[in-house]
Order: sequence, then C-alpha cells, then structure tokens
Amino acid sequence: MKKTTFEISKMDCPSEENLIRMKLEGILSIANLDFDIPNRKLIVFHSGEIDQIEKSVIELNLGGKKISTEQTNQTEFKENENQKKLLWSVLAINFAFFLIEMTTGIISKSMGLVADSLDMLADSFVYGISLFAVGGTLIKKKRIAKLAGYFQIALAIIGFVEVLRRFFGAEKLPDFSTMIIVSIFALIANGICLYILQKSKSKEEAHMKASMIFTSNDVIINLGVIIAGILVNWLSSSKPDLIIGTIVFALVIQGAFRILKLSK
Repeated sequence: MKKTTFEISKMDCPSEENLIRMKLEGILSIANLDFDIPNRKLIVFHSGEIDQIEKSVIELNLGGKKISTEQTNQTEFKENENQKKLLWSVLAINFAFFLIEMTTGIISKSMGLVADSLDMLADSFVYGISLFAVGGTLIKKKRIAKLAGYFQIALAIIGFVEVLRRFFGAEKLPDFSTMIIVSIFALIANGICLYILQKSKSKEEAHMKASMIFTSNDVIINLGVIIAGILVNWLSSSKPDLIIGTIVFALVIQGAFRILKLSK
C-alpha cells in the first residue's frame, strides 16, 4: 500500500471534497481517501502507480499538486457511517437557503441575493449527486452530473442577462437591509454546514474549524453581498449589487464546468 499526499489549493468547501470523491470513484487502485479541508490536503491510499490518480486530480482544476508518495503499512480504514446523514443535513440547509435567497432576492430586487441563491443551489447539486446516485453505476452519476451542470449554466446565463438589463435600465434600488440581513443568516448557515461535515472528521481538528469557515468561498460571497448592501445604501446606487451579482454568477458557471467534467 502507498500513501500519496496532494495539495488542493482551491479546496475550501466540502462541495469540492465531494467533487473529488466522484472524480476518483472509478479508480480501482484507490483504497481510501482522507480529506483535510482546513489545510487543503488530500491523502490517497492506493496500490500501484499514482499516474491515473494524479491526472484525475489535476483535471478538476482545483489547484491539485502532488506533494509526496511513500509506503505505508496501513490497510484498514474506518468508514464514516454517518456520512450519508450528514450529507442530507447540508443538502437540506443549502436547498432551503437557495429558496430563501431566491425569494427574498426577487422581492428586494437584489441580484446579489439571487446569485448567491444559485451558489447555494450549486452546492446542493454536488451533495445531491453524491446522495441520489449512491449505489448506482458511475454512468448514472455522470448523467446526473451533466444535467446538473447544464441546468446551473442556464440559470447563471439568465442571471447575467438580467444584470445587463438592470445595468442599462432604470430600476429601483434593491432593499439594502434585506440584502444584509439575509446574507448574515446565509453566512451562519454556511458555518453550520461546515461544522456538521467536520463532525465526521477527527476531533483534533476542532481548533481548525474557525479558520476553515473564514477561508470558504461561500463565506466570502456572503460577505460580498453584505458589503454590496452597505454600498447600495451609502451610494444610493444599484451598481454594487449588480457587480457582486456578476461576480457570483461567474463563480456559479465555473462550478458548473467542474460538475460537467465529472460527466466525461
């Protein structure tokens, strides 16, 4: 048995962990995957050569880089029996906030909230693919991934079109207070999701949770919407909301292409 350590520089959210799991699922030489999200490390226990595994990790464009390969005597691994239950929990939280942010975004006329709701939906897709295709074939998972990816891209394109329409049109200012309040709750929800998923990890990593939460892309997006809300009120302009919406829509499309790679 060999143990290879990868640095995954863009692995700052549990949804990236699930993307990597799905990508490597079909490689028979892999015995176990051990993720260290706070330190952006992936440890692969495998037999044979690392070439196919390394190629698959790099193809995800998550900044994967092999650090080391060494022999190991470890042959037994503890499977997390609660993983499916934990995934259902974070799926429910992400999907609930997709609905909340989409609804409040439309009512408050905030593209930042609408875009962030799609980011929540994107995470839901990743968790959903992991759950709904459990026990199914790799082909089934790839089909689901393809549908999810294209649907996500379609929603983001609609969002871009709406941003352009509002940018060149005369729209009412978005409700800045709704933007700030809902984003604060979304920030808390993302922190809860990361905490729930880390419950399956080593207790020794508890001290890393705070730093992990504040390096998450999702949290950065939430903070961006909060700042945009403050600027909307301060400048009496909808431009900050449209700018953050555009940035998040771009991130959603980037995530969609990662999902589509799993379908190849």
